[in-house]
Amino acid sequence: MENTKPKKKSRFNEEAVAGLLFVLLPILGFLLFTAGPFIFSIFASFTSWDSMTDLTQIFTMDEVDREFFYVGFENYKEMFADIDFWRSLWNTIFYMIGIPIGMMWALTLAISFNKELPGVKAYRVIYYIPVVSSIVAVSLLWKWIYNGDYGLLNQFLRWAFYSEGTNWLENEHTVKPSIMAMCIWRGVGGTALLYLGGLQNLPKSYYEAAKMDGASNWTIFWKITWPLMKPISFFIIITGIINGAQLIVEPQIMVPNGGTNYSAGTIVFYIWQHAFGSYDAKGYACAAAWFLAVLIFIVTAVQFKLNKSSNNYLE
Repeated sequence: MENTKPKKKSRFNEEAVAGLLFVLLPILGFLLFTAGPFIFSIFASFTSWDSMTDLTQIFTMDEVDREFFYVGFENYKEMFADIDFWRSLWNTIFYMIGIPIGMMWALTLAISFNKELPGVKAYRVIYYIPVVSSIVAVSLLWKWIYNGDYGLLNQFLRWAFYSEGTNWLENEHTVKPSIMAMCIWRGVGGTALLYLGGLQNLPKSYYEAAKMDGASNWTIFWKITWPLMKPISFFIIITGIINGAQLIVEPQIMVPNGGTNYSAGTIVFYIWQHAFGSYDAKGYACAAAWFLAVLIFIVTAVQFKLNKSSNNYLE
């Protein structure tokens, strides 16, 4: 008699199918929204693609249209010849000067926050509020502070020093330091929190031994605290450079159109302006974006290479 009993499914196959179904959606999302645009942007950087180009026709163009569409390295040549590109790159680098300044301020705050002082927990919260606040709201607030006619900064200068301040955001010599100061103020709370977490996990035995040997506070900081905080400092530098290279919201809100003589526009603002602004040159913007990506990669790789020389790690 033929066995009609249904075959028992393998539990392994069921788990494999269930696992594939679970990862299918993230994989599709990655292919559609990350890998696909990533690959296409490389292709687009060698074309004159704009929003008027029908992408479904790019492989069926006649010879004249194909020569016009596929421009090779012309986007890169045009970019390197554009003075606004180099200004935006310089502006971006200038804003990054705030990284070490913010780190020094944050470490000083973290050392203070690590002590049992009255109201120290409230101060931690106060300094962290700008980090979680809306970046648009913070930028608008500082734009009002820097206003040349009725801003708080100029009013303070008139009251304290009887001095007339400049129009900080319209003066091409003061706009970059002004935006940089705002970025430092906004990010110092988050950096201080990272340093505070590191300080609270440092081995107490090192400090006890140093105090028994009669070491001064400066010696303790320079010989113990600072070397043991190097991994955190390295993380802050790397993330600071990556985030600084992508700065766009603050200059875009505080200074329209990149400022006088493009004195405030960052390289990401430059890319946005060509991709979605009045230029409408998306292939050109892809070329600029890839230049930025390669630059960030090189700077990050150099930082990792230099950090190998350090043997100081938190225990």
